[in-house]
Amino acid sequence: MTSIGFIGLGIMGSPMSVNLVRAGHTVRGFNRTPEKGAALAEAGGTVVASIAEAVAEADIVCIMVPDSPDVEAVMLGDGAVLQSVGPGTLVIDFSTIRPDVAVSIAAAARSRGVGFLDAPVSGGEAGAIDAALSIMVGGDPRDVDRGQTVFRAVGKTIVHVGDSGAGQTVKAANQLIVAANIQALAEAVVFLEAQGVELATALDVLGAGLAGSKVLEQKRRNILERGFAPGFRLRLHHKDLGIAIAAARAAGVVTPVAALTAQLVASAVGVGDGELDHSGLVRGVERLSGRRIDATPADA
Repeated sequence: MTSIGFIGLGIMGSPMSVNLVRAGHTVRGFNRTPEKGAALAEAGGTVVASIAEAVAEADIVCIMVPDSPDVEAVMLGDGAVLQSVGPGTLVIDFSTIRPDVAVSIAAAARSRGVGFLDAPVSGGEAGAIDAALSIMVGGDPRDVDRGQTVFRAVGKTIVHVGDSGAGQTVKAANQLIVAANIQALAEAVVFLEAQGVELATALDVLGAGLAGSKVLEQKRRNILERGFAPGFRLRLHHKDLGIAIAAARAAGVVTPVAALTAQLVASAVGVGDGELDHSGLVRGVERLSGRRIDATPADA
């Protein structure tokens, strides 16, 4: 049994914290919106009123918040993690942030004798609920070994990909591939419908061939039913593509598909679809094609 402090109990963090309790760990969680801690409390964890309370007695601290400034605030701000834990504590950041920010936070943690791993995840809400996430981990191999008890409770594929920041770099590549895949699927779907082809049947055969993908498998129902309750919000994918493009530019790498896809995602966010699941990109293709879409999805 490990004592764990968990910061961030949203769509991903809540089921992850619950799975840690189910694995036998003691979990104290904090979220800026306290009601989001209901699932953790029901599972047997404890929801507290501050970061300091969540991490004060923790062996391992887990973070799952939206963006780089959020992680910086959680780690470095007043009453934050590095002010509240002692040497020897391990921090695992499951958030998706800029690689350079992960590197700088890791250095700040090391200066206080605290381990830090950047460990962004892929798999969406379904993967978090099923404890089947893919986790790409950057940091010291010794800290990766220490974190296995947590990783095994929330993930299925855990890979140490390199030093601090490497996890975030691999996640940026992941988000580029996923967004481009969803956009291509969206365009194919609108094309098929415009030609009068029965969509479910077409997706069956596409999914069985080289065009098949996890994206098609997991987003098929959303697209068929035009139901876009968020498993992963478009506004967060918008943020992630910004990270990927900035990191690629810094490395001198040209990414034209990423740039175009990022503009299409930005457009979706700009017209009000940011809270929808990223499969909602199909609505953008419909708009550009002059085809009818619901002005406000029922599950927005």
